[in-house]
Amino acid sequence: MFEMMKKAEGDKILALMGLYRADTRPNKVDLGVGVYKDAHGKTPIMSALGKAERWQISHQASKSYVGLAGDVGFNDAITALALGQDYDRERVRSQQAPGGSGALRIVAELLAGSKEGATIWVSDPTWPNHIPIFSTAGLTIKHYPYFDADSGQVRFEAMIEALRAIPERDIVLLHGCCHNPTGANLSLDQWKELGSVLVERSLFPFIDIAYQGFGDGLDEDAAGLRHLAQIVPEMAIALSCSKNFAVYCDRVGAAILLGRNGDEADKAISQLALVARKSYSMPPNHGASVIRHILQTDDLHSEWQAELEAMRLRMLTLRTGLAESLRQHTNSDRFDFVANHRGMFSRLGLSLEQVEQLRLDHAIYMVGDSRINVAGLPDDGLEDLAAAIASVL
Repeated sequence: MFEMMKKAEGDKILALMGLYRADTRPNKVDLGVGVYKDAHGKTPIMSALGKAERWQISHQASKSYVGLAGDVGFNDAITALALGQDYDRERVRSQQAPGGSGALRIVAELLAGSKEGATIWVSDPTWPNHIPIFSTAGLTIKHYPYFDADSGQVRFEAMIEALRAIPERDIVLLHGCCHNPTGANLSLDQWKELGSVLVERSLFPFIDIAYQGFGDGLDEDAAGLRHLAQIVPEMAIALSCSKNFAVYCDRVGAAILLGRNGDEADKAISQLALVARKSYSMPPNHGASVIRHILQTDDLHSEWQAELEAMRLRMLTLRTGLAESLRQHTNSDRFDFVANHRGMFSRLGLSLEQVEQLRLDHAIYMVGDSRINVAGLPDDGLEDLAAAIASVL
Protein backbone atom coordinates (compact mmCIF):
# COMPACT_ATOMS: atom_id res chain seq x y z
CA MET A 1 0.00 0.00 0.00
CA PHE A 2 2.78 2.45 0.89
CA GLU A 3 5.42 1.40 -1.63
CA MET A 4 4.12 3.70 -4.40
CA MET A 5 4.00 6.79 -2.20
CA LYS A 6 6.44 9.64 -2.56
CA LYS A 7 7.90 11.34 0.46
CA ALA A 8 6.02 14.55 1.17
CA GLU A 9 7.87 17.81 0.83
CA GLY A 10 8.66 19.11 4.30
CA ASP A 11 7.02 22.21 5.75
CA LYS A 12 9.43 25.10 5.28
CA ILE A 13 8.77 26.67 8.67
CA LEU A 14 9.23 23.33 10.44
CA ALA A 15 12.45 22.81 8.48
CA LEU A 16 13.60 26.26 9.59
CA MET A 17 12.91 25.25 13.19
CA GLY A 18 15.14 22.22 12.73
CA LEU A 19 17.99 24.33 11.36
CA TYR A 20 17.65 26.75 14.25
CA ARG A 21 17.77 23.99 16.86
CA ALA A 22 20.88 22.50 15.24
CA ASP A 23 22.68 25.87 15.15
CA THR A 24 25.20 26.02 18.01
CA ARG A 25 26.01 29.73 17.70
CA PRO A 26 25.18 31.47 20.99
CA ASN A 27 23.87 34.64 19.33
CA LYS A 28 21.25 32.94 17.14
CA VAL A 29 17.87 34.69 16.75
CA ASP A 30 14.59 32.93 15.85
CA LEU A 31 12.20 35.24 14.00
CA GLY A 32 10.45 32.48 12.07
CA VAL A 33 8.06 30.44 14.19
CA GLY A 34 4.71 32.18 14.73
CA VAL A 35 4.29 31.86 18.49
CA TYR A 36 4.46 34.62 21.07
CA LYS A 37 7.71 34.77 23.03
CA ASP A 38 8.61 36.78 26.10
CA ALA A 39 11.84 38.68 26.70
CA HIS A 40 13.56 35.38 27.59
CA GLY A 41 12.53 33.69 24.34
CA LYS A 42 9.96 31.48 26.07
CA THR A 43 6.26 30.98 25.31
CA PRO A 44 4.83 31.26 28.82
CA ILE A 45 1.58 29.97 30.26
CA MET A 46 -0.46 33.06 31.09
CA SER A 47 -1.10 33.48 34.81
CA ALA A 48 -4.88 33.65 34.38
CA LEU A 49 -4.78 30.50 32.28
CA GLY A 50 -2.80 28.59 34.90
CA LYS A 51 -5.31 29.53 37.58
CA ALA A 52 -8.24 28.54 35.37
CA GLU A 53 -6.61 25.20 34.54
CA ARG A 54 -6.13 24.38 38.21
CA TRP A 55 -9.78 25.26 38.84
CA GLN A 56 -10.83 23.09 35.89
CA ILE A 57 -8.88 20.06 37.11
CA SER A 58 -10.27 20.33 40.62
CA HIS A 59 -13.87 20.72 39.44
CA GLN A 60 -14.02 18.40 36.42
CA ALA A 61 -16.28 15.41 37.16
CA SER A 62 -16.18 13.57 33.83
CA LYS A 63 -14.17 13.04 30.65
CA SER A 64 -17.25 12.24 28.57
CA TYR A 65 -17.88 13.83 25.17
CA VAL A 66 -19.37 17.32 25.24
CA GLY A 67 -21.12 16.97 21.86
CA LEU A 68 -20.50 18.09 18.28
CA ALA A 69 -20.96 21.77 19.15
CA GLY A 70 -18.31 21.54 21.86
CA ASP A 71 -18.49 23.61 25.02
CA VAL A 72 -21.61 25.72 24.56
CA GLY A 73 -20.58 28.18 27.27
CA PHE A 74 -17.24 28.67 25.51
CA ASN A 75 -19.04 29.22 22.19
CA ASP A 76 -21.23 31.95 23.69
CA ALA A 77 -18.35 33.67 25.49
CA ILE A 78 -15.90 33.63 22.58
CA THR A 79 -18.56 34.83 20.14
CA ALA A 80 -19.27 37.79 22.41
CA LEU A 81 -15.54 38.51 22.59
CA ALA A 82 -15.37 38.69 18.80
CA LEU A 83 -18.72 40.30 17.95
CA GLY A 84 -19.37 42.30 21.13
CA GLN A 85 -21.99 41.74 23.80
CA ASP A 86 -24.83 43.16 21.69
CA TYR A 87 -24.44 40.91 18.64
CA ASP A 88 -27.57 39.59 16.90
CA ARG A 89 -28.10 36.29 18.70
CA GLU A 90 -31.11 35.49 16.52
CA ARG A 91 -28.90 35.16 13.43
CA VAL A 92 -25.58 33.94 14.86
CA ARG A 93 -24.59 30.33 15.59
CA SER A 94 -21.24 29.06 16.90
CA GLN A 95 -19.41 25.76 17.08
CA GLN A 96 -16.17 24.93 18.86
CA ALA A 97 -13.40 23.69 16.57
CA PRO A 98 -9.89 22.22 16.99
CA GLY A 99 -8.00 25.48 16.63
CA GLY A 100 -8.40 28.22 14.07
CA SER A 101 -7.18 25.85 11.36
CA GLY A 102 -9.93 23.38 12.23
CA ALA A 103 -12.50 26.17 12.03
CA LEU A 104 -11.14 27.25 8.64
CA ARG A 105 -11.35 23.72 7.32
CA ILE A 106 -14.89 22.86 8.41
CA VAL A 107 -16.27 26.22 7.25
CA ALA A 108 -14.45 25.84 3.91
CA GLU A 109 -15.95 22.40 3.43
CA LEU A 110 -19.40 23.74 4.35
CA LEU A 111 -19.10 26.52 1.77
CA ALA A 112 -17.70 24.19 -0.90
CA GLY A 113 -20.73 21.96 -0.48
CA SER A 114 -23.20 24.84 -0.63
CA LYS A 115 -22.40 25.90 -4.20
CA GLU A 116 -20.98 23.93 -7.10
CA GLY A 117 -17.63 25.35 -8.15
CA ALA A 118 -17.49 27.68 -5.15
CA THR A 119 -14.60 30.13 -5.41
CA ILE A 120 -12.75 31.81 -2.58
CA TRP A 121 -10.64 34.92 -3.08
CA VAL A 122 -7.66 35.33 -0.76
CA SER A 123 -5.28 38.24 -0.29
CA ASP A 124 -1.92 38.39 -2.03
CA PRO A 125 -0.10 37.41 0.13
CA THR A 126 -1.97 35.38 2.70
CA TRP A 127 -1.11 32.86 5.40
CA PRO A 128 0.45 29.97 3.42
CA ASN A 129 -1.71 27.32 5.08
CA HIS A 130 -4.88 28.97 3.77
CA ILE A 131 -4.16 27.56 0.32
CA PRO A 132 -3.92 23.82 1.18
CA ILE A 133 -6.80 24.06 3.65
CA PHE A 134 -9.16 25.60 1.11
CA SER A 135 -8.07 23.49 -1.86
CA THR A 136 -8.38 20.26 0.14
CA ALA A 137 -11.87 21.31 1.20
CA GLY A 138 -12.84 21.63 -2.48
CA LEU A 139 -12.81 25.40 -3.02
CA THR A 140 -11.38 27.06 -6.12
CA ILE A 141 -8.78 29.62 -5.01
CA LYS A 142 -8.12 32.99 -6.61
CA HIS A 143 -6.24 36.06 -5.36
CA TYR A 144 -6.96 39.75 -4.95
CA PRO A 145 -4.18 42.36 -4.50
CA TYR A 146 -3.45 43.42 -0.95
CA PHE A 147 0.15 44.35 -0.09
CA ASP A 148 2.78 46.56 -1.69
CA ALA A 149 6.12 45.11 -0.61
CA ASP A 150 8.06 48.22 -1.63
CA SER A 151 6.06 50.67 0.50
CA GLY A 152 4.86 48.23 3.18
CA GLN A 153 1.30 49.52 2.69
CA VAL A 154 -2.06 47.97 1.81
CA ARG A 155 -2.95 48.29 -1.87
CA PHE A 156 -6.46 49.26 -0.87
CA GLU A 157 -7.63 50.89 -4.11
CA ALA A 158 -6.42 47.91 -6.13
CA MET A 159 -8.08 45.56 -3.64
CA ILE A 160 -11.44 47.32 -3.90
CA GLU A 161 -11.23 47.50 -7.70
CA ALA A 162 -10.58 43.75 -7.85
CA LEU A 163 -13.45 42.91 -5.50
CA ARG A 164 -15.85 45.02 -7.55
CA ALA A 165 -15.06 42.83 -10.56
CA ILE A 166 -15.44 39.32 -9.11
CA PRO A 167 -18.66 37.32 -9.59
CA GLU A 168 -21.55 37.71 -7.19
CA ARG A 169 -21.80 35.15 -4.37
CA ASP A 170 -18.10 34.36 -4.49
CA ILE A 171 -16.37 34.06 -1.11
CA VAL A 172 -13.86 36.66 0.07
CA LEU A 173 -11.36 35.62 2.74
CA LEU A 174 -10.39 38.56 4.97
CA HIS A 175 -7.94 38.78 7.89
CA GLY A 176 -9.80 40.19 10.88
CA CYS A 177 -6.74 42.01 12.23
CA CYS A 178 -2.93 41.81 12.34
CA HIS A 179 -2.65 40.48 8.78
CA ASN A 180 -0.47 37.38 8.48
CA PRO A 181 2.19 37.57 7.03
CA THR A 182 2.43 41.32 6.39
CA GLY A 183 1.18 43.00 9.59
CA ALA A 184 -0.53 45.66 7.43
CA ASN A 185 -4.08 46.26 8.65
CA LEU A 186 -7.13 47.93 7.17
CA SER A 187 -8.35 51.06 8.95
CA LEU A 188 -11.95 51.18 10.20
CA ASP A 189 -12.85 53.56 7.37
CA GLN A 190 -11.43 51.04 4.90
CA TRP A 191 -13.44 48.26 6.53
CA LYS A 192 -16.56 50.37 6.04
CA GLU A 193 -15.82 50.96 2.36
CA LEU A 194 -15.03 47.28 1.96
CA GLY A 195 -18.31 46.35 3.64
CA SER A 196 -20.26 48.50 1.20
CA VAL A 197 -18.64 46.69 -1.73
CA LEU A 198 -19.37 43.28 -0.22
CA VAL A 199 -23.05 44.16 0.18
CA GLU A 200 -23.31 45.86 -3.21
CA ARG A 201 -21.69 42.89 -5.01
CA SER A 202 -23.48 40.18 -2.95
CA LEU A 203 -20.14 38.70 -1.91
CA PHE A 204 -19.78 36.32 1.04
CA PRO A 205 -17.21 37.44 3.66
CA PHE A 206 -15.21 34.75 5.45
CA ILE A 207 -13.14 36.27 8.26
CA ASP A 208 -10.07 34.65 9.78
CA ILE A 209 -9.41 36.31 13.14
CA ALA A 210 -6.47 34.79 14.99
CA TYR A 211 -4.83 37.76 16.74
CA GLN A 212 -7.58 39.76 18.46
CA GLY A 213 -5.93 41.88 21.15
CA PHE A 214 -2.48 41.81 19.57
CA GLY A 215 -2.96 44.94 17.44
CA ASP A 216 -4.65 48.00 18.96
CA GLY A 217 -6.75 46.32 21.66
CA LEU A 218 -9.53 43.73 21.98
CA ASP A 219 -12.39 45.96 20.85
CA GLU A 220 -10.34 47.97 18.36
CA ASP A 221 -9.09 44.82 16.63
CA ALA A 222 -12.65 43.53 16.20
CA ALA A 223 -14.17 46.82 15.00
CA GLY A 224 -14.06 45.94 11.30
CA LEU A 225 -15.49 42.47 11.91
CA ARG A 226 -18.29 43.89 14.05
CA HIS A 227 -19.13 46.46 11.39
CA LEU A 228 -19.49 43.73 8.78
CA ALA A 229 -21.72 41.71 11.11
CA GLN A 230 -24.11 44.66 11.26
CA ILE A 231 -24.43 45.21 7.51
CA VAL A 232 -23.90 41.94 5.61
CA PRO A 233 -26.70 39.36 5.27
CA GLU A 234 -24.42 36.35 5.69
CA MET A 235 -20.92 35.74 6.97
CA ALA A 236 -18.59 33.08 8.37
CA ILE A 237 -15.80 33.52 10.92
CA ALA A 238 -12.91 31.24 11.85
CA LEU A 239 -11.54 32.22 15.26
CA SER A 240 -8.38 31.06 17.00
CA CYS A 241 -7.52 31.31 20.71
CA SER A 242 -3.93 30.13 20.22
CA LYS A 243 -2.31 33.55 20.31
CA ASN A 244 -4.35 35.74 22.65
CA PHE A 245 -4.77 32.98 25.26
CA ALA A 246 -1.41 31.29 24.45
CA VAL A 247 -3.06 27.84 24.23
CA TYR A 248 -1.24 26.74 21.08
CA CYS A 249 -1.04 23.03 21.84
CA ASP A 250 -4.58 22.80 23.22
CA ARG A 251 -6.05 23.63 19.79
CA VAL A 252 -8.92 25.93 20.75
CA GLY A 253 -10.98 27.70 18.11
CA ALA A 254 -14.50 28.38 16.95
CA ALA A 255 -16.51 28.59 13.74
CA ILE A 256 -19.14 31.34 13.80
CA LEU A 257 -21.92 31.64 11.22
CA LEU A 258 -24.18 34.64 10.57
CA GLY A 259 -27.37 33.81 8.65
CA ARG A 260 -30.01 35.99 7.01
CA ASN A 261 -32.39 34.85 9.74
CA GLY A 262 -32.60 32.35 12.55
CA ASP A 263 -33.98 29.56 10.38
CA GLU A 264 -31.14 29.80 7.85
CA ALA A 265 -28.58 30.05 10.64
CA ASP A 266 -29.98 26.85 12.18
CA LYS A 267 -29.75 25.03 8.84
CA ALA A 268 -26.16 26.18 8.31
CA ILE A 269 -24.94 25.17 11.77
CA SER A 270 -26.62 21.77 11.43
CA GLN A 271 -24.70 21.18 8.20
CA LEU A 272 -21.48 22.39 9.84
CA ALA A 273 -21.98 19.84 12.61
CA LEU A 274 -22.25 17.10 9.96
CA VAL A 275 -18.98 18.26 8.41
CA ALA A 276 -17.30 18.04 11.80
CA ARG A 277 -18.84 14.62 12.47
CA LYS A 278 -17.34 13.27 9.23
CA SER A 279 -13.96 14.75 10.05
CA TYR A 280 -12.79 14.79 13.68
CA SER A 281 -16.23 14.13 15.28
CA MET A 282 -15.93 15.80 18.72
CA PRO A 283 -13.67 18.77 19.48
CA PRO A 284 -11.15 18.67 22.35
CA ASN A 285 -12.60 20.11 25.52
CA HIS A 286 -9.88 21.01 28.01
CA GLY A 287 -8.66 24.30 26.54
CA ALA A 288 -12.14 25.52 25.65
CA SER A 289 -13.49 24.90 29.13
CA VAL A 290 -10.52 26.73 30.65
CA ILE A 291 -11.07 29.75 28.39
CA ARG A 292 -14.79 29.70 29.21
CA HIS A 293 -13.92 29.88 32.90
CA ILE A 294 -11.61 32.85 32.29
CA LEU A 295 -14.21 34.75 30.29
CA GLN A 296 -17.00 34.02 32.79
CA THR A 297 -14.98 34.88 35.93
CA ASP A 298 -14.53 38.60 36.50
CA ASP A 299 -11.16 38.56 38.27
CA LEU A 300 -9.62 36.05 35.85
CA HIS A 301 -11.05 37.97 32.89
CA SER A 302 -9.43 41.18 34.14
CA GLU A 303 -6.13 39.43 34.84
CA TRP A 304 -6.09 37.87 31.34
CA GLN A 305 -6.83 41.23 29.71
CA ALA A 306 -3.98 42.87 31.62
CA GLU A 307 -1.57 40.13 30.55
CA LEU A 308 -2.72 40.37 26.95
CA GLU A 309 -2.30 44.13 26.98
CA ALA A 310 1.27 43.74 28.29
CA MET A 311 2.03 41.36 25.41
CA ARG A 312 0.56 43.83 22.90
CA LEU A 313 2.50 46.79 24.28
CA ARG A 314 5.74 44.80 24.30
CA MET A 315 5.34 44.02 20.60
CA LEU A 316 4.64 47.70 19.84
CA THR A 317 7.78 48.68 21.73
CA LEU A 318 9.82 46.14 19.76
CA ARG A 319 8.35 47.40 16.49
CA THR A 320 9.26 50.99 17.27
CA GLY A 321 12.73 50.02 18.46
CA LEU A 322 13.50 47.95 15.36
CA ALA A 323 12.22 50.65 13.00
CA GLU A 324 14.37 53.28 14.73
CA SER A 325 17.46 51.05 14.66
CA LEU A 326 16.95 50.21 10.99
CA ARG A 327 16.55 53.90 10.15
CA GLN A 328 19.90 54.63 11.78
CA HIS A 329 21.78 51.71 10.25
CA THR A 330 20.34 52.06 6.73
CA ASN A 331 20.24 55.87 6.80
CA SER A 332 16.79 55.65 5.20
CA ASP A 333 13.08 55.40 6.05
CA ARG A 334 12.74 52.15 4.11
CA PHE A 335 11.68 50.17 7.17
CA ASP A 336 9.56 52.79 8.96
CA PHE A 337 6.46 50.76 8.12
CA VAL A 338 7.49 48.19 10.74
CA ALA A 339 6.46 50.63 13.50
CA ASN A 340 3.06 51.21 11.88
CA HIS A 341 2.17 47.58 11.33
CA ARG A 342 0.37 45.58 14.00
CA GLY A 343 0.39 42.10 15.46
CA MET A 344 3.08 39.46 15.46
CA PHE A 345 4.32 39.75 11.91
CA SER A 346 5.86 42.08 9.37
CA ARG A 347 7.36 41.31 5.99
CA LEU A 348 10.63 43.17 5.56
CA GLY A 349 10.83 43.00 1.76
CA LEU A 350 14.17 41.17 1.66
CA SER A 351 15.12 38.76 -1.11
CA LEU A 352 15.53 35.02 -0.50
CA GLU A 353 19.26 35.45 -0.97
CA GLN A 354 19.40 38.16 1.69
CA VAL A 355 17.36 36.01 4.09
CA GLU A 356 19.80 33.13 3.52
CA GLN A 357 22.78 35.41 4.08
CA LEU A 358 21.33 36.55 7.41
CA ARG A 359 21.00 32.92 8.48
CA LEU A 360 24.43 31.81 7.31
CA ASP A 361 26.46 34.86 8.37
CA HIS A 362 24.55 36.18 11.37
CA ALA A 363 22.48 33.24 12.77
CA ILE A 364 19.27 35.21 12.15
CA TYR A 365 16.40 32.93 11.16
CA MET A 366 13.31 34.15 9.32
CA VAL A 367 10.89 32.70 6.74
CA GLY A 368 12.07 32.86 3.13
CA ASP A 369 9.67 35.66 2.20
CA SER A 370 11.30 37.75 5.00
CA ARG A 371 8.32 37.54 7.33
CA ILE A 372 9.52 38.11 10.88
CA ASN A 373 7.84 37.27 14.16
CA VAL A 374 8.02 40.57 16.05
CA ALA A 375 7.60 38.79 19.39
CA GLY A 376 10.85 36.94 18.66
CA LEU A 377 12.90 40.14 18.42
CA PRO A 378 15.64 40.34 21.05
CA ASP A 379 14.80 43.13 23.50
CA ASP A 380 18.46 43.96 24.05
CA GLY A 381 19.73 43.08 20.58
CA LEU A 382 17.84 45.35 18.19
CA GLU A 383 20.94 47.35 17.26
CA ASP A 384 22.89 44.23 16.32
CA LEU A 385 19.91 42.86 14.39
CA ALA A 386 19.46 46.11 12.47
CA ALA A 387 23.17 46.24 11.67
CA ALA A 388 23.04 42.70 10.31
CA ILE A 389 20.00 43.47 8.13
CA ALA A 390 21.68 46.62 6.82
CA SER A 391 24.79 44.62 5.95
CA VAL A 392 22.94 42.36 3.50
CA LEU A 393 21.06 45.08 1.63
